[in-house]
Amino acid sequence: MAKTDLVRSLVEPLAAEAGADIYDVTLAGGKLVVALTRADGVDLETITSVSRQLNEVLDEQDPISGSYTLEVTSPGLERNLRTAEHFAGAVGDEVTIRTNPQVEGERRVRGTLRAADDTTVTVDLEDGGERTLDIADIERARTVFTWGNPDKPGKSPKKSPQKKTARSKEPRST
Repeated sequence: MAKTDLVRSLVEPLAAEAGADIYDVTLAGGKLVVALTRADGVDLETITSVSRQLNEVLDEQDPISGSYTLEVTSPGLERNLRTAEHFAGAVGDEVTIRTNPQVEGERRVRGTLRAADDTTVTVDLEDGGERTLDIADIERARTVFTWGNPDKPGKSPKKSPQKKTARSKEPRST
């Protein structure tokens, strides 16, 4: 069993008790990251609680040899997509994908994720086309968050500059 799978099995009951689900568990570069989700969003209290409990369980079980840093977090607005479940959950979202070098065509794909199954994803491209990719051919993918209104809240939209009219200069009498 992979270390991340073991950690997942240890954190699942803790996350469930807090009303959250596990989005992802990664271990790289001495950093163990556990990302949690919940339909109404994961708050700081949930992250803190699960982090403390998981820290105790990891100290007791010691599934990872050596030193590492534990980070319990939410996946964020721009989520990494690594599994078929991640892609299925992102259908309808804007995504950016980088394919493996050996895949034919453009390596960078950006558009709206239209469909995802256990092995493939289909993206409606920004230029109006579409592209279907094998998940195994994807090097990196994530959702893209786009702000809805670029204006600041409470500010009225920018007005177009008013044209200044030139005044005719009358010669002054002295």
